[in-house]
Amino acid sequence: MKKIILIGRSECGKTTLTQRLRGNSIEYHKTHYINYYDCIIDTPGEYVQTRELGRALILYSFEADVVGLLLAATEPYSLYSPNITGAATRDVIGIVTQIDRPNADVAQAVRWLELTGVSRIFCVSAVTGEGVDDLVEYLYGPEMHSDGTKTAGGTA
Repeated sequence: MKKIILIGRSECGKTTLTQRLRGNSIEYHKTHYINYYDCIIDTPGEYVQTRELGRALILYSFEADVVGLLLAATEPYSLYSPNITGAATRDVIGIVTQIDRPNADVAQAVRWLELTGVSRIFCVSAVTGEGVDDLVEYLYGPEMHSDGTKTAGGTA
């Protein structure tokens, strides 16, 4: 599996997505510090929202194969600057979260992430599981699904 660092503002769904990807039950708890889980690095939202802490995210991104920029489909604006991925030395993907919410504007979130220069965009609901298999396939390869099952003939 590719190691991914999840970056996004507070309450955009980083920890919930981490729980889904790890096969854990979905439970809310505030992330206060950077957590390492096998191949997932879960970061507090304050790190992307604060300039001084944001610098630490750059350092932590060197420990990952992929940088995941998360943006909730319910957000009224994007924190990310256009072409922010230009200086990255890793693959940077966009992940639109909370697509199951009634007030979700997935198309707007996708447009904002496209402006950042991400290489791919995944639209997911960590709560319902919608779209998570596509992200898992990208991270693991085509053999593994989010429920832990393998595609026939595949290896993990």
